[in-house]
Amino acid sequence: MLAITPIYAGLIALLFLAISYRVVLGRRNLRISIGDGDDKDMEKRMRVQANCAEYAPLGIILLAMAEMQGMPGWLVHVSGIALLLGRVLHAIGLGSTPQIPFLRVWGMYLTVGMIFIPAVANVTHAIF
Repeated sequence: MLAITPIYAGLIALLFLAISYRVVLGRRNLRISIGDGDDKDMEKRMRVQANCAEYAPLGIILLAMAEMQGMPGWLVHVSGIALLLGRVLHAIGLGSTPQIPFLRVWGMYLTVGMIFIPAVANVTHAIF
């Protein structure tokens, strides 16, 4: 049974809903039904949402698999925090006007690092 991963899956889902709400507000205010309407702010909001949708699920799946394979709880928490913090920092960095490159870059470092570590741990544990 998973005890830790659901915490981070839920928090990241709430983050995704907040990011999605920004897209909905932009669509409503700019009267854009589909696409970005050639509006740079709308394009940015959509990319923030899409980037979260692209990276978060893989991180959550790897986190759950590592937890199921017996990764120590403290390491599951560290990995979950890294994914959550990475997604928050990236969303703020990319979504701000002007962008905040430092937050965007560190958000990706945390996210990619979090994906890499459980990916290697899962493969290693499965093989050996």
